[in-house]
Amino acid sequence: MDSMKYIATPFRTKEILNKYSFTFKKSLGQNFLIDSNILRNIIRRAGINDSSGAIEIGPGIGALTEQLAIHANKVVAYEIDQRLLPILKDTLKTYDNIEIIHEDILQADVKKMIQEQFQREQEVNIVANLPYYITTPILMKLLREDLPVSSITVMIQKEVADRMAAKPNSKSYGSLTIAIQYYTFAEVVMNVPKSVFMPQPNVDSSILKLTKRDEPPVQVEDEDYFFQIVQACFAQRRKTLRNNLSSHFKEQYTKEEISELLESIGIDGIRRGESLSMEEFATLASEFYKKSSR
Repeated sequence: MDSMKYIATPFRTKEILNKYSFTFKKSLGQNFLIDSNILRNIIRRAGINDSSGAIEIGPGIGALTEQLAIHANKVVAYEIDQRLLPILKDTLKTYDNIEIIHEDILQADVKKMIQEQFQREQEVNIVANLPYYITTPILMKLLREDLPVSSITVMIQKEVADRMAAKPNSKSYGSLTIAIQYYTFAEVVMNVPKSVFMPQPNVDSSILKLTKRDEPPVQVEDEDYFFQIVQACFAQRRKTLRNNLSSHFKEQYTKEEISELLESIGIDGIRRGESLSMEEFATLASEFYKKSSR
């Protein structure tokens, strides 16, 4: 197909939007990609090949969906906006390896869909240009459901991508970093200029690749409890661990008890959350867990 005909060009995108008198819904965070080179780059980084299955979230008018259909064996895309269904049916009609599901990804049973739509041994990857306002809930849902996917490669707000891929002792490192890196290896593979979107967003974008870990890097007794402790340590970034944990446990423990517990595991209470490695958070959560179970 001649590249001028691809959906991801300014001309084709405008043509499709005009044909359907489509207006962007701010509440759905719709920004369509108009550069097919960027899309092919995303697909290459995601490791998609002609035997892969691909899952997309929010296909819009089908710019990324089309490129996935060209490079992958099968594509399943979730679209919440009913107005886009007839458009997708039209723009993607020449491809026979695409399934569009009209459903909110946050409500969807993705595991069941994978069993039904893909072959048993097929490698499946999630590739998406995610709406910025709902990136974190979508990613956390996909990760916590332990889906049989190899990786998740998403275009998201640069600042959020930096937080997800951050290292300890950096400004971006926080509870979101720990939550994402508990389940995956996270890396920012590419930054993307605002000019490749229609309409142009107000923020810069990055492509983040999350590769599923076989197992979490740390052992914890209770995942929810572990994440709760991590969040408590970052509740107020400028406060020390001792102060943040004292506020969190004010009903259960005195400041002295918290200081003793920190001392017993060799973590200085005047450190801040951002200086702790994931291993240190796991040790900390484990001690509090044992103490509360006594």
